Amino acid sequence: MTLTTEPHGKVGPTTGPTGGGPRRVPTAWLVGALPVAVMAILVVYPVVLLISNAVEDGSGRFSGAEWRVLFGNPVFLDTIATTVRVAAIATVGCIVVGTFLAIVIAYVPFRGARVVIAALNVYLSFPSFLITLALVFIWGNVGIVNGALSTASGGTAPPIHLLDTQWGVILAEVTYFTPFVVRPVLSALEVMDRSQVEVAESLGAGPARIVRTLILPEIAPALLAGGALVLMRTMNEFGIVLFAGAKDVTTLPTLVYSQAISRGNYQVAAIAALVNIVLSLGLYLLYRQITARALGGNRAR
Repeated sequence: MTLTTEPHGKVGPTTGPTGGGPRRVPTAWLVGALPVAVMAILVVYPVVLLISNAVEDGSGRFSGAEWRVLFGNPVFLDTIATTVRVAAIATVGCIVVGTFLAIVIAYVPFRGARVVIAALNVYLSFPSFLITLALVFIWGNVGIVNGALSTASGGTAPPIHLLDTQWGVILAEVTYFTPFVVRPVLSALEVMDRSQVEVAESLGAGPARIVRTLILPEIAPALLAGGALVLMRTMNEFGIVLFAGAKDVTTLPTLVYSQAISRGNYQVAAIAALVNIVLSLGLYLLYRQITARALGGNRAR
């Protein structure tokens, strides 16, 4: 590459080694740098800011004092345990109920099956608090169920306190997140070869055996993928716990909200958020490892 001098002493454009046209500034790295910059601004920077708030004291120096206080507090440890317990039970419930519903929709012919599938697709777009609010109208202290019991007993029957308990939160999460399992399982059932099921039926195999030996191994990848999605969503769910009104149920997301918004204690909120992230990633990796072994065992058989 050389610089050419024009007759009047001006420096001409830079050309390539073959004497071609002007060499343009490469744009490939600019195109590649754009998504990296967006990710750095929207993802990396907030995470770095979160970590810095979690490990620095008011003067900006590194301090683990608040960590020691929190992890020595039985209330904080109970919050972590509650978060994991609610997420795990809700995930198992979604897998069981979702698998049952998907198999019924796929293998039990009934009118309106397509309407049900379309309704599931619409249901997935609903916000979680809307479903919880509907459950409050049914199971709340002044909901339909308690109203009917009060009328039948003349006002002597005590109200059923369901939604404001841990099991009420789990019920709301199973109700909302089950379609996230149903959809991938239905998709797997649609492409499954049903001739095996027909042969098994002709040989006298019962429904339970067919489901256990034929259907479940075939839909296992979709079932486990749906379960992983539900586990991540329930670990980080905030709206359901808040709208259920379960005052005695505190999870890490609600703790972050109460500490940051209500009390302005951003360091405690940052620590709780960081613990929530670590727990979510840890449970997800553990779930993937367990499911990989399970799928490997199914293929081996």
